[in-house]
Amino acid sequence: MTIDDVASHAGVSIKTVSRVLNKEPNVRPSTRERVEKAVRELDYSPHPSARGLAGARSRMIGLIYDNPSPNYLAQAVTGALQASEAAGYAVSLFAPEHDDADLPTSVARFAAQSRVDAMLLIPPVGDVPAVLDALDEMDLTYARVAPLDGRPGIGVAIDDRMASAMVIEHLTGLGHARIGFITGPENHGAASARLDGYRLGLARSEIDYAAELVFAGRFDAESGRRAADHFLEMDDPPTAIFASNDEMAAGLMQGALERGWKVPEQLSIAGFDDTPLSRAVWPALTTVRQPIRPMVYRATELLLEAIHDPDRDAPQSERGVEVFDAPLVVRDTTAPPGR
Repeated sequence: MTIDDVASHAGVSIKTVSRVLNKEPNVRPSTRERVEKAVRELDYSPHPSARGLAGARSRMIGLIYDNPSPNYLAQAVTGALQASEAAGYAVSLFAPEHDDADLPTSVARFAAQSRVDAMLLIPPVGDVPAVLDALDEMDLTYARVAPLDGRPGIGVAIDDRMASAMVIEHLTGLGHARIGFITGPENHGAASARLDGYRLGLARSEIDYAAELVFAGRFDAESGRRAADHFLEMDDPPTAIFASNDEMAAGLMQGALERGWKVPEQLSIAGFDDTPLSRAVWPALTTVRQPIRPMVYRATELLLEAIHDPDRDAPQSERGVEVFDAPLVVRDTTAPPGR
């Protein structure tokens, strides 16, 4: 008999069986009794060396990312490192191959080989259901940053949809009626939410949605420059463009300036995230402040609290997502049309 058999017989997780066998405190009496009964009925006897290995923590969390924005990643990794170091933990980074055909297997292999105690998922990895299923199967605690699929679990997020609508209402309030939008990649949950917010903002301002004013970006500066080609060569170009992250907004701005367009006199530009890049470009970028570093810091705290919670019988699905504010930061790249 194995510990897996005991867990299955008792209807609990392997970690719960391990806590009972190691006589850890604060296990629910009913749960402890159920596990002990299963041990007796199955005549299970754990191997001493195996118990030692199972009870040991690596004091390391894994951070998995596949995000093309270097500014976003720098903020995210900093937040994870700061929170982990404060708790005496280290962080093991894993960047899967782009478009990995078997991402769940790659993630599971990384988790097993690195022996991390828990996993932190940076978008868009945290939006892949098969990855989450694989971690659930391993009974490995994880937290997600910006989960947008409605799946319950530990995480932190902002309201991307309402934040994007706020940007459009800012631009229409300045007098813009023809507003372009640069989306993010389809596999990124935030991309669809921000597109929904763009459409919501237009509807609130009684402006019809036009598919020609939406350009498919990749959350990188190069796709922002390609968006400049798309929009600024139109017979009737937009007077304002909202890029759904700062890298694309910066690429767009570069493309516009190379064509001799003045920002914001001839073209207003807004971004999303408020990364350091938004303050490094000139003019300084109007953008949505997504507090990336504090969000990831808090997600790491929640993750560490979960793995140290002496009563871990509550399933992952019963833990919630904390929502952060995402205010609009108005700087110098937005103004009334034709100023």
